[in-house]
Amino acid sequence: MRPLLCCLGLATLLGPCLPCPNACSCSTKKNGRLLAECAYKDLQEVPEGLSSNVTILTLSANRIGWLGQGSFAEVPEVQSLWLGYNQIAVVEPGAFALLVHLKNLDLSHNKIADFPWQDLRNLSGLQILKMNNNRLAGLPRDAFSFLKDLRSLWLNDNELTTLAEGTFDNLPSLSQLQIFNNPFNCSCKVFWLKKWTENTSVSITKGGSTLCVAPSRLKGRAVTDIPNHHCVAPSVQLTYLSNLDNTVMYDGLTLTLHCSVAGSPPPEIRWKIQTSSRHVEINGPNVARDGNVKQSQERFLVFKNGTMAIPNFSKEDEGIYTCLAVNDVGMRDVSVNVALAGSENPAEDLLRDDPQASHLGGRSCYKGDEMDPSGAGEKLVIVYHMPRESKSRAGGAVPQVRLGTLLLALGIVLCC
Repeated sequence: MRPLLCCLGLATLLGPCLPCPNACSCSTKKNGRLLAECAYKDLQEVPEGLSSNVTILTLSANRIGWLGQGSFAEVPEVQSLWLGYNQIAVVEPGAFALLVHLKNLDLSHNKIADFPWQDLRNLSGLQILKMNNNRLAGLPRDAFSFLKDLRSLWLNDNELTTLAEGTFDNLPSLSQLQIFNNPFNCSCKVFWLKKWTENTSVSITKGGSTLCVAPSRLKGRAVTDIPNHHCVAPSVQLTYLSNLDNTVMYDGLTLTLHCSVAGSPPPEIRWKIQTSSRHVEINGPNVARDGNVKQSQERFLVFKNGTMAIPNFSKEDEGIYTCLAVNDVGMRDVSVNVALAGSENPAEDLLRDDPQASHLGGRSCYKGDEMDPSGAGEKLVIVYHMPRESKSRAGGAVPQVRLGTLLLALGIVLCC
């Protein structure tokens, strides 16, 4: 009887009686929104018994340490959720996924190291996200990519050492960003951030300094002061090397391509080979300094100096050979289409199939011919014109070339 009298006595002030946990006070704001005020109540978990019509839920300054998948199941209409200054260390996947009306989310001053970033995909209307003063050490590149309405993002005072390039690219409404007081490792992996801050219209709030903690030569300097010459995007050049002036050896044809790269830090060289029967990716050399092949089953021999050789090159090895130069600043690649033919004019046959392809046919490819890296998007075709007397040998079984013979054929190119 007493709860009923309470509701009747307050009806003129609050309208309909609202379900409200004992630790909270619930009211209707002038704009019609329903407020559940549960701050400073020493709560250890999200209270039960909230009205499903609550649009503002304040749970700040409690002792909540865990958020489960169903923690906010009672308040699907909530638009503002304040959870700052708690002890939240665990956030289960799905904890926020159903709060599709959420516009303001404050998780600051907690102990969050891992967060279910996939939950944010459903929060397309989110405008303010505060995750500062937590223990975040990393962010997925697409963590915020679905937040098209996000205006203010607070990530300061975490444990972020780096940020993936493009982290803030898909935030068209972003106007304020806070990332200061993070222990950034100012390798070239964060060089993009310097360029981004120089060109963005987003206000980078300077409540503290965005300083480098590492490497030692940059310690104490701002991320925006990383010297340009420390970080240079890769350049790549692909060179064709013939094993002999006459294209065909008695022991078989060896195709040799050399990839020259430059950049800072020094780029890694990777290869991609696409033939009619397989796709191969090689992410480093497989031939040791002593000439031993690390992967004995590997058809393609890759050396530390950027040279790749294919002994006993045959029709099944025809395809597109791509050299990639990769460092912390970016990636460049250049490709060549290699074909083996025995017709009188094989280059003409290939160009008839692909009129846009340029070519180096017959004997016009000499040792050291360079592929123009600026034409990486074009198809450059090297055609090996097999002399008539060699067709039968090329089409049949070819004696295996020993690696020692291959090294001798490549000569000084491999000694670097």
